[in-house]
Amino acid sequence: MTDPLVTLDNVTVRFDDRPAVDRVNLNVHRGDIITIIGPNGAGKTTLIKALLGLQPITGGKVQRASGLVIGYVPQNLQMEATLPLSVKRFMALSGRSRGECLKALARTGIEHLVNASVHHLSGGEKQRLLLARALARKPDLLVLDEPAQGVDINGQAALYELIRELRDELRCGVIMISHDLHLVMAATDKVICLNQHVCCSGFPADISHDPAFIETFGQSVAESVAVYHHHHNHRHNLHGDVVLGQSSPADSHGDSCNHVHH
Repeated sequence: MTDPLVTLDNVTVRFDDRPAVDRVNLNVHRGDIITIIGPNGAGKTTLIKALLGLQPITGGKVQRASGLVIGYVPQNLQMEATLPLSVKRFMALSGRSRGECLKALARTGIEHLVNASVHHLSGGEKQRLLLARALARKPDLLVLDEPAQGVDINGQAALYELIRELRDELRCGVIMISHDLHLVMAATDKVICLNQHVCCSGFPADISHDPAFIETFGQSVAESVAVYHHHHNHRHNLHGDVVLGQSSPADSHGDSCNHVHH
């Protein structure tokens, strides 16, 4: 196995002498999709910011591979409503060339919005714009904080499928935070359940049976996650609508899925 892109060794972050993150160990390699789950206030965003170097740590060590390029997708896009800003201008702020920006917009399925106002985008379009900005950096590691926030359930499935495709194309690592337990179990390779410390971690198929997972989320959630399956027989467009048959990339860039619950 290759050396990790990022290693967290007993990382601790304290606020007012209370641990927001307590002695967390984590390795992220190329090809990984690791999802951090946990209740509100569990320290998930704090952990991500520590990994990025945006949050000082009070204990432990964060090691990043030499020359590591990180693409960061924050939880949401907060802009001053009176500030005029087009998608094209927003992408230009990334410092990448116009060609690289247009290519990234095309890959996330929103190149047709290049002249649109950022303020007029839907939730799903905003998330794809943030992903495009990160993608333009050609990252070794994609870090996503609630990437499907503000996106309906079908749009979420399409977005998670796109993240998997980008992982394969870029040969990058992916680490993300998610509250969408059902969808994330189909979209990730490894799950880490965080509640200040790591309660449990493992493969999605196994973790729902872990006593610590059941204690954190409840028996009913654990049972519903355990029986979730994700199959593919149709496509979704950017708004999460089902699209039958062939369609243009601008209209249906996403996954093919059929959500089966028992």
